[in-house]
Amino acid sequence: MTQTAGATRTALWNDLLRERAAAYPLPPHGHHPNFVGAKQAAAALLAHPQLQAHACLIVGAERVLYPFRKGALAAGVVLYLPDQKRGGWYFRVDNLAGADLKRSREVGEPSLRPQGATAAVLACVAAGRDGGRLSKGFGWGSRGLPEFGLPTYTLAHRRMLLETLPCPPDSWVQLIGLPGEVIEVSETDSPHF
Repeated sequence: MTQTAGATRTALWNDLLRERAAAYPLPPHGHHPNFVGAKQAAAALLAHPQLQAHACLIVGAERVLYPFRKGALAAGVVLYLPDQKRGGWYFRVDNLAGADLKRSREVGEPSLRPQGATAAVLACVAAGRDGGRLSKGFGWGSRGLPEFGLPTYTLAHRRMLLETLPCPPDSWVQLIGLPGEVIEVSETDSPHF
């Protein structure tokens, strides 16, 4: 049964809140939820061989991705973080302090293009096992990343993982980092790669 993206988001936000699986900021509605276990999901994704092959990534600015940004920078990965004040701009960050978005302006170098980035890590509201990713419905990831054509990965709580999304996805991902495991989406799972 097909349902609207808005109804899907609302149902997932309500479920995360009801099951106490959402972390600050609360309520999760209107956000890419910061979920309980995000640190473990980040560690699982960072340990995956596909992810370790990248030395430079575009990473979203959401709070849920903070543990991922911190772990990637600690491992020597260069990050491009979206500038929250100027659309289309990024901050190139290679300093651990830049994992905190407030500090990324101080320690990062402004850039219009994420030179050398070979993949992107985006937050989500839901992810399907077939690689469909549902975002909060607006934001830099849905506007700017398709032009780069990079492989994309996400983090999700198990309650955010569905067999397939009941609505059209906003984008497609190849890896889904969960607390304790990573789901690989193959071409047989999804014809979108």
